[in-house]
Amino acid sequence: MVDPDRVDRFLRSKVRDAGRTYERARYAYRDARDSVGSDGLDRDEVGRARIVCRRYAERRTVEIDEYSRPSCYDPGHPDCEGCVEDIRTGSVETW
Repeated sequence: MVDPDRVDRFLRSKVRDAGRTYERARYAYRDARDSVGSDGLDRDEVGRARIVCRRYAERRTVEIDEYSRPSCYDPGHPDCEGCVEDIRTGSVETW
């Protein structure tokens, strides 16, 4: 015969575990959502975009202006022009 108290304790512990898992997932989702800017770029704690520079192939944290240009933008340079286009289309490499 099955002890009803034992079943009750088992079910309660499983429901508590499920609740904890749900809360961890909810917080992880919120933190990930908050670390991405409105332009879809990953951001650091100060709000700068985390991109990989096409010109120098290095990780950078940069401000993005209203024209989707990073603060390191060099007008006329083909890699910089490509980077701006990637930012506008949402395909820029981030880290």
